[in-house]
Amino acid sequence: MTTVERAESYPQAVTPSRTLLSPLRGVLFVYRWELLKLRAQKRTYLGLGAGMIVPLAFVLALVFRSGGPTDITLGKYLRESGLATPFVVLEFMSIWGLPLITALVAGDIVASESHNGTLKTILTRSRERGEVFAAKVLATATYTVLAVLLMAGIGLAAATAEWGFRPLTSLSGPRVSALHSLVLLLATLGVYLIVLYGIAAFGLMISTVTRNSAAAVVSTLMFALMMQLVGALPGTQSIRPYLLSNQFTAWHGFLRTPVDWAPIGHALWLSALYIVVPLVAAYLVFLRRDVAGD
Repeated sequence: MTTVERAESYPQAVTPSRTLLSPLRGVLFVYRWELLKLRAQKRTYLGLGAGMIVPLAFVLALVFRSGGPTDITLGKYLRESGLATPFVVLEFMSIWGLPLITALVAGDIVASESHNGTLKTILTRSRERGEVFAAKVLATATYTVLAVLLMAGIGLAAATAEWGFRPLTSLSGPRVSALHSLVLLLATLGVYLIVLYGIAAFGLMISTVTRNSAAAVVSTLMFALMMQLVGALPGTQSIRPYLLSNQFTAWHGFLRTPVDWAPIGHALWLSALYIVVPLVAAYLVFLRRDVAGD
């Protein structure tokens, strides 16, 4: 039995009676095991590794070459402050890189149970289906947060070591103090994460419905691709504001002085719909899942 297979089955929980806190304890219990399972999977390290390598490679390329991506948001300020790098790398990775990294786990976290034939065991070890599903959602969210934070953290550390922790020039022109810029970076990552959770929710839904990891991962990435293609087609101006892909740059509002809250607020409520609808659909499918053949 491999490490992954050992981690697939949760230990039998000793729960003689259920209380009001029992569901929460159950979710946390399963959540810990889901994290252990992620630690045992190569795709977890593949995604997180990519999230760390890209910003590091980006900084190294700037160090050893002149010029830079001056046509991208904050690109012309990369060598003025290390704080510009996380924003620029996020701009590069927001549409393809981070959605792909997210899809690697979101598209696998339920489907892998069918592939390994462990779902029946999991659902018969004193665990409610709702607890198992909630724990998988939390594990997916945790992995996604970690991927984004590693990307920004590595980029910030490497760039600050080279160009310093200095004030950042906003998109409106005025310079923003380094500490204020750091707060804006954290806010930016938070908004982007909410949007990215829309991709994760779709991947988790496809993973639950198809029971096929490869199909779910590819479908999740195609979901992001199709929204980009639809948004680029002529005559689609009326629906572009409602495409999840168009919300990936809503964080630009934080880089204006004063902050432009309109695109941020729009992205938050729209992303909430993209998150809730797939998760509800996935939850209903998971509740009715026939595990007799798993």
